[in-house]
Amino acid sequence: MKILAILLMVILALAATLLLAGQLGFLSGQPPADLGVRNGHLKPPSATPNSVSSQADLYPDHPQRSYASIAPIQFTGDPDQAMQKLVHILKTNERTVLVTQQPDYLYAQCSTPLLHFTDDVEFWLDRTAGVIQLRSASRMGHGDLGANRARIEKLRAQFLSQN
Repeated sequence: MKILAILLMVILALAATLLLAGQLGFLSGQPPADLGVRNGHLKPPSATPNSVSSQADLYPDHPQRSYASIAPIQFTGDPDQAMQKLVHILKTNERTVLVTQQPDYLYAQCSTPLLHFTDDVEFWLDRTAGVIQLRSASRMGHGDLGANRARIEKLRAQFLSQN
């Protein structure tokens, strides 16, 4: 019984330490230096299952291509208005900071509610294909428990619901 009580105290202490580390920003990581659009491509998906990319199929031999693959954002009408709609959505979402806003490229940082892990989210207006290409990736950790896919699908739903 005494061992169980000690084990429980150790687990609670570790959980409290992890929570404190997150609240103090120690789990946010550093932004990658290689974000952006190069030759019509966003950065490839992460090597671990913690990212999604609408351009994953450009990397057929990538080990996470299937996990990372997600559709781009479809829009109708004026491409510039579509990007402005996306800017508005990003600026009004909780725990989201729009870092870079250019006519054809957006970069935002999103943090998780409890531990403040930070994810990097990019959008590129692919005028040739008539879509908004995207990538969302965790900075830290091996997996993301589907957080990046869920975030993008929530943003897509918000985008499609606005007129």
